[in-house]
Amino acid sequence: MILAAILLTAACGERAADRVSLAGEWQFRLDPDDAGLQENWQEQSFSERIRLPGSLQEQGYGYDVDLQTPWTGQVVDSAWYHAPEYATYREKGNIKVPFWLTPEKHYVGVAWYRREIRIPSGWQGKCVLLELERTHWETTLFVDGVAAGSSNSLSTPHRYELPDMAPGKHTLVLRVDNRVHIPVGINAHSVSDHTQSNWNGLAGSVSLSARPSVYIEDVQVFPDVTHKQVEVRVSLSGRSRDGGTLSLQLETAAGKPVGTQASIRFGADMSYTATLSAGEEMRLWSEYHPDLFRVKTTLAAGKESDTRYTSFGFREFKSRGTRFHVNGQPVFLRGTLECCIFPLTGYPATDRAYWTKIYDTAKSFGLNHLRFHSWCPPEAAFDVADSLGVYLQVECAAWATVGDDTPPDRWLYEEGDRILKEYGNHPSFCMLVYGNEPGGKNQVAYLSALVDYWKRKDSRRVYSSAAGWPYVERADFRSTPDPRIQAWGGGLNSILNARPPSTDYDWRHRIRGEMPTVSHEIGQWCVYPNFEEIGKYTGVLKAKNFEIFKETLEAAHLGDLSDEFLYASGRLQTLCYKADIEAALRTPGFAGFQLLDLHDFPGQGTAPVGVLDPFWDTKGYVTAEEYSHFCNRTVPLARFPKMVWENDETLTASIEMAHFGEQPLTNATISWTITDRQTEKPYAKGAFVKDLIPQGNCVEAGVIEYSPASVAEPVQLVVSVAVEGTPYRNQWNIWVYPAKKKPVKSQPFIANRWDQSLADRLNRGESVLLATPKGSIRPEKGGNIRAGFSSIFWNTAWTRGQAPHTLGIYCDPGHPALASFPNEGFSDYQWWDIVSACDVVDLCDFPADFRPVVHLIDDWFRNRKTGILFEAKVGNGKLLVCSADLHTRLALRPSAAQFRQSLLEYMASDRFNPQTQIDAEIIKKLFVSEKK
Repeated sequence: MILAAILLTAACGERAADRVSLAGEWQFRLDPDDAGLQENWQEQSFSERIRLPGSLQEQGYGYDVDLQTPWTGQVVDSAWYHAPEYATYREKGNIKVPFWLTPEKHYVGVAWYRREIRIPSGWQGKCVLLELERTHWETTLFVDGVAAGSSNSLSTPHRYELPDMAPGKHTLVLRVDNRVHIPVGINAHSVSDHTQSNWNGLAGSVSLSARPSVYIEDVQVFPDVTHKQVEVRVSLSGRSRDGGTLSLQLETAAGKPVGTQASIRFGADMSYTATLSAGEEMRLWSEYHPDLFRVKTTLAAGKESDTRYTSFGFREFKSRGTRFHVNGQPVFLRGTLECCIFPLTGYPATDRAYWTKIYDTAKSFGLNHLRFHSWCPPEAAFDVADSLGVYLQVECAAWATVGDDTPPDRWLYEEGDRILKEYGNHPSFCMLVYGNEPGGKNQVAYLSALVDYWKRKDSRRVYSSAAGWPYVERADFRSTPDPRIQAWGGGLNSILNARPPSTDYDWRHRIRGEMPTVSHEIGQWCVYPNFEEIGKYTGVLKAKNFEIFKETLEAAHLGDLSDEFLYASGRLQTLCYKADIEAALRTPGFAGFQLLDLHDFPGQGTAPVGVLDPFWDTKGYVTAEEYSHFCNRTVPLARFPKMVWENDETLTASIEMAHFGEQPLTNATISWTITDRQTEKPYAKGAFVKDLIPQGNCVEAGVIEYSPASVAEPVQLVVSVAVEGTPYRNQWNIWVYPAKKKPVKSQPFIANRWDQSLADRLNRGESVLLATPKGSIRPEKGGNIRAGFSSIFWNTAWTRGQAPHTLGIYCDPGHPALASFPNEGFSDYQWWDIVSACDVVDLCDFPADFRPVVHLIDDWFRNRKTGILFEAKVGNGKLLVCSADLHTRLALRPSAAQFRQSLLEYMASDRFNPQTQIDAEIIKKLFVSEKK
């Protein structure tokens, strides 16, 4: 038994000896002046020590952040460098930047890494390969002081075949340079400080391996689902040309042989092709059944052998008309971006566990697709996506100017080749583009040629020019920002801000008719920052931007409301995403959307656009279950012509289905109910029976009609639609108000402007409702804060102040002023009439503890105490101020009319009793002077 154990240990050790990990301690030296090559550092030892894999920044090397830090990334709003409000955050020892996460250390330049290795005697005559799984960025290798090559890929491993080396001790020296020598774009997420950080080092596997004198260098598998077979293309490498045998066997993922083995005699040629048949054992790969197979390739040459396993899936991803089809079935892409956001390390995860968390979370929110914005993830990301059935769009690490015959033009071809070779077998790798939003007057010609080149080279996926633009005639699909609610520069002109609420719009006029259209970066709806998140940044990057926002909120005496602002703005953000996603699902012939984003984007000024934080964790205001009701394979949809009704109208809504499941639905019962949001009291119900719901969208189910004549009081209702016997359901809030208002006795005096006569009434002890039209508040008192119904788009720093500047309302829904205006304390569609015709009031001159009845949550960069409804004792009287129009066109603005009614009922009651005395002059200074 002892002898058997010794032999087993020896055998395992011999196999393990074919690959040696170089993880551990390396000698290290920074080279900020780039003097190492001239001074022959490759021949020297270094006194400092560092651990690889890892980055130098996360191990305390580099420089402290200061005003001269050479960031990699555009700072659009440079206020931090000069504005008085940021002065304290520019002081040494308290450096905090607002535009992205702050690294513990920052370094851009050259660093040298040195390690001694020992070549085993058993490696004599073999090919020795060094593999660096993910580097940042350019590497140059020296072996025993002699240059052995260099590599500049951002997306794939750097591999070096070492020169012939005798067994024994040798020295490896790596020169790593994270300067942007090839202008892929300083905002590209492959290199920038916006997200991952411009790190220097090595991530993932760092290893040496011994290969036979002729070995399997690459295997590419091309599935043919129609004929249930694969074409296998094998490339060999090495020093020997003596010939031998290649054996190829198709297997299940568990290793069970499928079909017949193929054998090929090889000689001096280095490329060979074989066809393997799966026959009836073929299982297709898709989001529904991510079944995987593998090809076992074995090389035998004399006494040497080499074996390689290549995982793949039987999957066909094609463009047909305006749809994508997977294995002949229509698919709708429900995607989000991943912008290389890894706050703990500052570089991409290379382990399966973290990628499993990312994809599992995305799927729980109803998604089936991820786009990697201007970068390409490492191997683990593809492996896990393969196993979970997630469709990936990969990009060649650029956000650049192209087509002007500059270095990126050639490099992008090379990087694309490397990506296709390294990750091309993964069935999850379905889409490839150059990168994000290119510039350059020749971009169309250049990208057209690049797409043509890729299509000729590899038919396993679809290709397009770029994410965003331009349209390329011969591309397989088009990416465009046109089919979405909000646009850059759009301000308050979007549907959510410019048109009364409804759900009867779609983007059919914005998509092309000859190829699939994918909407680019939809959403970008912000939420107030979650300050509880600050403690999670325990790694190399710190959320000092959030610390700034937290401190300024506290300085405005609003720190105790941070959680309330988060929740209220989060519910508005969720509403905006629901509107965007449902509009996409209502669009006939649409191919899919890519959210920006399901999780937060920490850079570009700080963009909290996710319902999840950068760690893919929930923020607490919307669950995956709720989100997946409007974002899923199957979604019931309703086309409401409006969301606010009066009780003398007949409510109507057309119900339709978007269904992209594995099979059509048969004999489906689609039930609907109308209930009271607060009491759950049922008002109406019904059902539609459909013999067949095919795969696709805009499948008509029926029309809901309901007369709310019996509704005597204002009420918030919920319209719910469900496919019985399935988890698929959806719901919408609507409001019904009495068309005829109750008479209000003892009405207050109602005014629409501040003047001396109004002040006199207050001094006489009267009650006054001051409801001012838009434009009444002085610019410096909030009149220059542009409010809209929707949340902030991206962030006001990066958009240079694009409206809206607010994050929705926050209030106590139980406040007696709102007793006849049903609400949940945050913005929903019933608030549209009010906030779309309001001024924002800045209450900074009011007492520190003064709070408005209805807050309008300010931009986190400013954190002003802002509102649209407040009350105060003024003189001997009582004043209620509403900075929204409650006078004009009320017959066409039912929510404004009901809001006014609620305020009047409140002021006529004994509950109207403001507690804070405010000087009339403070009130007066809020308003613009009366024109003479």
